[in-house]
Amino acid sequence: MVYVIYVVRLLFTVYSLMLIVRIFGSWFPSFQQTAFFRFLAHYTDPYLNIFRRFIPPIGGVLDLSPIIAFFALQFLEYLLTRFLIMLV
Repeated sequence: MVYVIYVVRLLFTVYSLMLIVRIFGSWFPSFQQTAFFRFLAHYTDPYLNIFRRFIPPIGGVLDLSPIIAFFALQFLEYLLTRFLIMLV
């Protein structure tokens, strides 16, 4: 069971890093045209779009939804990890 918790935490960490790279990469237009960025966008945008529906950009340009999505992901990791620890 310890290995399951480790794998779950690893997957959340990898996805969190993907979100961070996706967020910072969106500031650079030339980076957005790369295959790596399209790969990141393909896997992170569905999750980010959940929050973009409810949190509109401030002033039309400042999108705070990725920050909320990142914290929600961290909270979900915490809940899932605690649940798995309780099962041990």
